Amino acid sequence: MTDMNHVFVVDDDPSARHGLVRLLSAAGHNVQNYASIEDFLGSLESSACGCLVLDADVPGTSGKELLDELKARNTDFSIIIISAKDDRATKRKSWEMKAVGFFRKPVDGTALIDAIEWALRSKARN
Repeated sequence: MTDMNHVFVVDDDPSARHGLVRLLSAAGHNVQNYASIEDFLGSLESSACGCLVLDADVPGTSGKELLDELKARNTDFSIIIISAKDDRATKRKSWEMKAVGFFRKPVDGTALIDAIEWALRSKARN
């Protein structure tokens, strides 16, 4: 999957996940969605690239473990964090994951699409 237009959505809330998929698909993105980080990693191909939209509150694998695994697999992702929480701990987690964006739920769809497209363009230039 070397398509730089590819967006991966990881959110354990089915309604939020499906809403994001509809929004991003309508904006012309190739979207895959997962209920957990483990599901995402289980289906991830080597050298995958694109943008990962990740709910900060998904249980399971930690942010550091995810970053380590993505690096070990030689993948190239921009990460955007979404969360129902807007507290310091969540923002710090976003910063530690080197996220290029942070959005509080409910997410402003236009702003999220703009952030994803900016992230994808930035990756394409590198």
